[in-house]
Amino acid sequence: MGTGAVMSQQDVINFAALEQELRAAVESERRYQRENETKLRAVTNRVSYEQFRDLVLTSHLKPLEKKDKDRAPRSQSWNPIAPGNM
Repeated sequence: MGTGAVMSQQDVINFAALEQELRAAVESERRYQRENETKLRAVTNRVSYEQFRDLVLTSHLKPLEKKDKDRAPRSQSWNPIAPGNM
């Protein structure tokens, strides 16, 4: 292009769309890595197919820490049928 050339719509870069595409690709790669690590661990531990499937499906979950369980308010009693909970 020489000086004074007119830019067409195809020459304009949509940075918002490009960033969104990059974020999706990064998240997809993270998911792949997380699930693959879970699969390898499951195979090493020789789990059943059902356990393997459940591990992969829940690989995105993080275990609760003790502080999460101790300080969390309960919205429901542990045993609603027990005397004193009615």
